[in-house]
Amino acid sequence: KNQHIFIIIFRSGKYVYKPIMNQTCCPQYTIRCQALCFQTSKSHKKVLKKMLKFISKGDVSKAVSEEEPMDSHVEDAVACDFAYKSESHVSQSELTPLSMDHTEKVENEDKDTGKTKEDVNKQKVESGSLPLCADKDMPVPGEPSRSAKIVHALPKPGKGADLSKPPCRKAKDIRKERKLQKLLQNQMCTFEGSPLQAGDQVFLLQNSQSKPNQPKTIEDFVFVSLPDDAAHKLEVRLVPVSFEDPQFKSSFNQSATLFAKYQMAIHKDTPSDCGENEFTRFLCDSPLEAENAPNGPECGYGSFHQQYWLDGKIIAVGVIDILPYCVSSVYLYYDPDYSFLSLGVYSALREIAFTRQLHEKAPDLCFYYMGFYIHSCPKMRYK
Repeated sequence: KNQHIFIIIFRSGKYVYKPIMNQTCCPQYTIRCQALCFQTSKSHKKVLKKMLKFISKGDVSKAVSEEEPMDSHVEDAVACDFAYKSESHVSQSELTPLSMDHTEKVENEDKDTGKTKEDVNKQKVESGSLPLCADKDMPVPGEPSRSAKIVHALPKPGKGADLSKPPCRKAKDIRKERKLQKLLQNQMCTFEGSPLQAGDQVFLLQNSQSKPNQPKTIEDFVFVSLPDDAAHKLEVRLVPVSFEDPQFKSSFNQSATLFAKYQMAIHKDTPSDCGENEFTRFLCDSPLEAENAPNGPECGYGSFHQQYWLDGKIIAVGVIDILPYCVSSVYLYYDPDYSFLSLGVYSALREIAFTRQLHEKAPDLCFYYMGFYIHSCPKMRYK
């Protein structure tokens, strides 16, 4: 009963995977993320901004053509092997720079035409093909030198920043300072009898300067306050996987219908392959038993469905296991009509943020697992 407290479980329904790397035909590599150290990349921020823009303004003009590289969508692309040349396959002739062979060839051509080196150089200067100001390190045509092995000469070091000029400043900082100066002048004109002290002015100027830019976190995008007239409303609900739970029971039919729609559109399953029985066996049955520990999160440990409700309709469901040391992502299914929102990436970022929230209550819970990476399985390569 309590075994799940000490191990990480990767499962499909009640079937638990046990990776035995020296025996299995498909090596399974665990994907683990340290949620507390996670930093969003540019592509992550792009997905978060896209969702925020869609919710607040309903704008999908730039995102309609984008489709998330999930599962079978990239199977054909990954299966193709692109030809390339490694260092070991490149011939020596391709790596050799312009050197002696070329010089001898030029000399032989000059002998055939009966021209001397001086005549050739003079002709090049007149035609403009030879630089007038030659550097001392520049090789003389027709003469082998140490620079024959070097294709490009190193540039000379610059003088650096001009110390006589003030350092560069951001335009917004300059605007803030000008605005504050104008405000101080207006106040001094209004209260001529009691102008502001110099110390007060310095204090206001220091507070007006913007703080150094800090990288935005997932929470900065997810928990931002939306305007009252927002185009859409997105709500994420954590529902225990139990038919005794009223929320899970009331949303079961809608969730099962969404699962079937996703499986048929993305994985090309037949209706018989993704009915309610298959849905229950795959994503509702779990070997974990719900448990509430005194030092654990308020939701407790066990299996959950994280439902994404958009305007009163479920558009995605993330199946997760909450364990004392981690949040394990089991599966995700979503409405293909909303694939332009990159729900696979967005849900993973939300689950990382959720792991951080649980960590505040349960300090040992600090990891986020995304199952296995199996290179030989085409449907898993998107990871």
